[in-house]
Amino acid sequence: MSTYKKEAGTAVQNNAGDYTGAVEGQLWYNSTAGSFQFRSVSTAGAWATGNDMNTARERLTGTGIETAALAIGGENVSLRTEVESYDGTNWTEINDLNTGRKWLGSAGTQTSALAFGGGPPSTGATESYSGTSWTTVNPLNTARYGLAGVGADNTSALAISGYSTNYTAVVESWNGTSWTEVGDLNVGRFGLSAAGNQTSALAFAGETPPNVTSTEEWNGTSWTEINDMNTARKYLAGVGNTSLALAFGGQDPVGATGVTESWNGTSWTEDTDLNTARSTLAGAGTNNTAAVAFGGTAGPLVAATEEWTGAGAPVTETITTS
Repeated sequence: MSTYKKEAGTAVQNNAGDYTGAVEGQLWYNSTAGSFQFRSVSTAGAWATGNDMNTARERLTGTGIETAALAIGGENVSLRTEVESYDGTNWTEINDLNTGRKWLGSAGTQTSALAFGGGPPSTGATESYSGTSWTTVNPLNTARYGLAGVGADNTSALAISGYSTNYTAVVESWNGTSWTEVGDLNVGRFGLSAAGNQTSALAFAGETPPNVTSTEEWNGTSWTEINDMNTARKYLAGVGNTSLALAFGGQDPVGATGVTESWNGTSWTEDTDLNTARSTLAGAGTNNTAAVAFGGTAGPLVAATEEWTGAGAPVTETITTS
């Protein structure tokens, strides 16, 4: 007679609770729950509810990775200078910006970041974060708001598009001291998002007007139009790089949306929506398998945080019998 051990090569293990050491396809008995369980992998991404920010706000910016992020500035009745640090579980208030603002861009890490632009009215104000405090440095050449930012740290960043006195396609590169204008986007837009770094980036969505699905790729010299997103929107968040990126939330013609799209280096695919549909939110993350979304507005301002796990993550399933 065939047995599980003979077919699978392992015995059914008895474990009190979830067996964290299980591999894909492994079966075990959960003595705490009194049920058989097995490990599979997710076929779609999922958003899980995390701990709220300390200050609900919209039109903020975020940078860093999913377990070490910064939430910077924004608006809540008035312009905010507050900056909060996320450790993968909790948010902690840290030293404020020197200048409170909304619709700003950012780049870098939790310990080496840059915040720039904002408005209205348009500003080019730029601040550098050392991991302890914010220092005012040289401003953008083109003051603007509703722009996007990418970059590795406070010495290397791109400020992308936005609204100055009109929709602008201007892109500027930061070298740690000053901003230099580089290749313009093909389509200038406001309320867009971006992913990548100073030499390899994506810019996507936003308002031209109207809202667009346009995606452009930066190779360090110029921008090239590539495959569009599925859902036209503005005021969304995005994270990742040119090979693996994630776009989530925003505002479509109907209102705030939770639509999430994943980029595989060639095309965008719709995935699982945010639990709380919202626009003017911020995000941080590594790629399309690990990200965090926070803040924004769903009508009322929200402090809600959601954590993204992409397809391919391990999942525990329970075997039921009838």
